Amino acid sequence: MSYLNITHKESVAILTLDLPGEKVNKLNEGLIEEFSAFLDELESDDKLKGAVLISGKKDNFIAGADIDMFQARDTAEEIEQLSKKGHRILNRIADFPKPIAVAVHGSCMGGGLELSLACHYRVCSDSSKTVFALPEVKLGLLPGTGGTQRLPRLIGLQNAFPYMLTGKNIYTRQAKKMGMFDEITHKDAIEKAAIKGVHKIAEGKFGRKDKRSFLHKILEGNPVGRSIIFSQARKQTAAQTKGNYPAPPRIIDAVEYGYKHGIGKGLENETVLFGELGATQESRNLVNLFFGMNASKKVPTPDLVKPVKKIGVLGAGLMGSGIADVSVNKGDYRVLLKDQTIENAAKGEKEIWKSLDEKVKKRIITEFERDQTMSKVTGVDSYDGFGSIDLVIEAVFEDLELKRNIVQQIEANTGDHCIFASNTSSLPISEIAEGAKRPENIIGMHYFSPVQKMPLLEIIATEKTADWVIQTAFQVGVNQGKNVIVVKDGPGFYTTRILAPYMNEAMKLLEEGASIEFLDKIMKDFGFPVGPMALFDEVGIDVGAHVAETMSPMFAERGVDTQNRAQELLDAGFKGRKNGKGMYSYSEGKKKEVNSDIYQYFGGTSRTNPDKETAQQRIALTMINEAAWCLEEGILKSPADGDLGAILGLGFPPFLGGPFRYIDQTGVQNVVDKLNAFTEEYGPRFKPAQILVDHAKQGKIFYP
Repeated sequence: MSYLNITHKESVAILTLDLPGEKVNKLNEGLIEEFSAFLDELESDDKLKGAVLISGKKDNFIAGADIDMFQARDTAEEIEQLSKKGHRILNRIADFPKPIAVAVHGSCMGGGLELSLACHYRVCSDSSKTVFALPEVKLGLLPGTGGTQRLPRLIGLQNAFPYMLTGKNIYTRQAKKMGMFDEITHKDAIEKAAIKGVHKIAEGKFGRKDKRSFLHKILEGNPVGRSIIFSQARKQTAAQTKGNYPAPPRIIDAVEYGYKHGIGKGLENETVLFGELGATQESRNLVNLFFGMNASKKVPTPDLVKPVKKIGVLGAGLMGSGIADVSVNKGDYRVLLKDQTIENAAKGEKEIWKSLDEKVKKRIITEFERDQTMSKVTGVDSYDGFGSIDLVIEAVFEDLELKRNIVQQIEANTGDHCIFASNTSSLPISEIAEGAKRPENIIGMHYFSPVQKMPLLEIIATEKTADWVIQTAFQVGVNQGKNVIVVKDGPGFYTTRILAPYMNEAMKLLEEGASIEFLDKIMKDFGFPVGPMALFDEVGIDVGAHVAETMSPMFAERGVDTQNRAQELLDAGFKGRKNGKGMYSYSEGKKKEVNSDIYQYFGGTSRTNPDKETAQQRIALTMINEAAWCLEEGILKSPADGDLGAILGLGFPPFLGGPFRYIDQTGVQNVVDKLNAFTEEYGPRFKPAQILVDHAKQGKIFYP
């Protein structure tokens, strides 16, 4: 079956890209071969003035290169050859004697954007569905089909670096303003505009303007200015990546090499660096994470999913309004946002309006789209109208009796088909469901704060939860734009459970004399996005105290000392960021500062920091070991779920691949030896999970 559908209009060949049997187009070897054959024909056909590339998919141009191609290749040389193959076809397009235009509607990522950059004229639709990115850095790679050479030359170094080094999205107006695209028009007019573009170039009537600012032109126009830009980019990158990610510095190298030696040599060098990066362990881990994330957006048994049109969200605070936000924005659901008073419900609505209005200001959506989305949320203070609700998600205070009362109220005010989901972070769902009339309809849907940004949804199923309820909740999560894992019920489920010992160990080190800033710095160096002390403040010391109380009986059974230090701090008036007093002090308009008052609860103000590596290992291994306990007890279904949950929910370093890939790559025996040594020195909280001991004995790994 053909990937390209070719028709002719006004002496221009129209190539419609439509990958058979897939929802999105991907750059793969089949497309490259078909394209090559087409270019041979175009070159020899005197009746055709040029060509236009357009997609046959809904809201998608090209989603990027087919990542399966990397999986099939192991060595740097093989991966370099893959890049060279892409280069050959894109270089041919760039140097083609006849004009080739591109008409983009929908997502245009990675290799799709690089293909566009090689074309001679670029048109895109003005739709909010049209978005560009070079996300290769997120896979531990660099743009491998000319992106490091063509983008900076088109829009300037200082404009290009932020997108190449972070992989963040570029929206249409920004793309036009920077000169990345030549024209923006309605999606139904892009083909026509691209045909016109071909004729303009063929008739010598098109010249592209340099859209860079005067200052950018001055700085980028000479070797001294450029070397300042490269050195600044290196400094900022090192500060952000802590040397853990090899791709960003390589991207800077690739660009610099091309500016020094010319685009031809720059393109050749890009393929070599692409191959080297593709063979690193970091890239392998990030590519595996990418596959895990894709798998977590596929409902395991879609036949069991029941339709959900209307969602009730209880509690209009930060979590509740966040859940309502993703439900109307991404999920396209109608939402009743309920709080005890209509004023509180209105506050929640206001938060959703604010984030939508931000998007209007940034010109990501139109005012009409904002108003249309907002009309799907209704703030309420009673259960009127809940009869037609298909799913209720409660995000109220962490109190077991309160949650049980709410279950009874919901069962009285909704139909038999209505699912009740709790967004608790630690209370066992089966305890919330005690005394319920329909326990099979009760499930946990644990979102992470801030809901709009955090990608994970942890679904918790009890022994009684019906299969259709699990699959329907999974589908809702996917529609809300979440990566979903399903875990078994128990105190703290998976994510909160493995976070508890991690935070506990950081507190132990604080008690032994480590400083707050030392503990945060070493774990950020290890690869976590925030340190444990700052995280404690963000989550809230009150929440920490509640979690410790919920989970201490389980840890006590394993002989772990479960002194609730968070409760002591809470009693003394420390809540974290929410009241400006925690491990740090927070005041309006000032940078947060270490709160030395905390030290009086941890042995006084004189601090002596321990050995960095030992401290890192102590904190990280408690989390890694607890993940193994969760797999052993069946809380987790698979190591892949455990890795995904730790990375997306808790910020476990993505380049390390997650707790289970970390164990495999460090060596199971090495991990067990380290845990045993720590058990002897620091006590039973480090006792290795039996599954680790067994794997070490049998020479088994988690990812065979």
